[in-house]
Amino acid sequence: MKKLIPSYIRVLVIFFAVFGAMEYFIDSGNQPAFIKYPMVSLFLFVFLFLLIAIEITVNAVDTITYQLLTEEQKAKLGEADAVSFKESQWFKNLMKALTKSEPIENEGQLLLDHDYDGIKELDNNLPPWWVYLFYACILFGVVYFLRFEVFGGDNQEAELKNEMAQAKVEVAEYMKNAPDLMDEKTVTLLTSPADLAIGKTIFMTNCVACHRADAGGQIGPNLTDDHWILGGGIKNVFHTITNGGRDGKGMIAWAKNGLKPKDIQHVASYVLSLHGSNPVNPKAPDGDIWVDPTASKTAAAPAAKTDVAPVKK
Repeated sequence: MKKLIPSYIRVLVIFFAVFGAMEYFIDSGNQPAFIKYPMVSLFLFVFLFLLIAIEITVNAVDTITYQLLTEEQKAKLGEADAVSFKESQWFKNLMKALTKSEPIENEGQLLLDHDYDGIKELDNNLPPWWVYLFYACILFGVVYFLRFEVFGGDNQEAELKNEMAQAKVEVAEYMKNAPDLMDEKTVTLLTSPADLAIGKTIFMTNCVACHRADAGGQIGPNLTDDHWILGGGIKNVFHTITNGGRDGKGMIAWAKNGLKPKDIQHVASYVLSLHGSNPVNPKAPDGDIWVDPTASKTAAAPAAKTDVAPVKK
């Protein structure tokens, strides 16, 4: 009984199909999955062993079954195999159509008079696949010439410059809105109740030890009055919380102690929202009165303190 696909090819195809699927679906980083995960290697080994065992068993059963057939049954089986083999000739017919090769029996009719040290030349026609590919190359060349030489399309260097310029624009836009890439130049004041509630939670967790729960000041300065040691406004307060207070004294740099830029924006906005809240027994003013330089003289109003920052309990 003939088989269209030999056993060893069938085993290899099935094994590598499973192997490729596991490598694709198992996230193993830069290493192959069968190296990073020993269980994968064990599974593949067992799977290959079972495939080989199954093929051996199937072939043995086929052999025994064939031996048990009568001569008439063997003849009919041989006829069926012959028909199946003829039906598989479609691939050979396809290759013949693409190559237009002459049978080897006609080789004598194709020999030319050329003779190079006993090597003779055949007068074969170019295979159709080569001719079609040649015409496709000509068509590609015409389109390429028109695209870049006539209509002025961008070449690879121009495309690279355009893509780099677009990438810079996209990176700049991303940095404007990315919470963890925020700095004092891009930070904005938050005013929504939800954002201020988040800022209050951070303040109560980290700042009350030095500034009191009402921000009236204790070890740290009063955060509700008009005086600021390092400047007021969201940008100055954000900078102070991020980098810490004055050298040698004042609060720590919270960017190095667990607070992300978005957290600092929330707590700075909350601190500024406490301006004018008049806490009980506030600490005496520290620093100078700060007026927002971007506000008009008539509408200018002091903002909150910059020597503000969360302080660990």
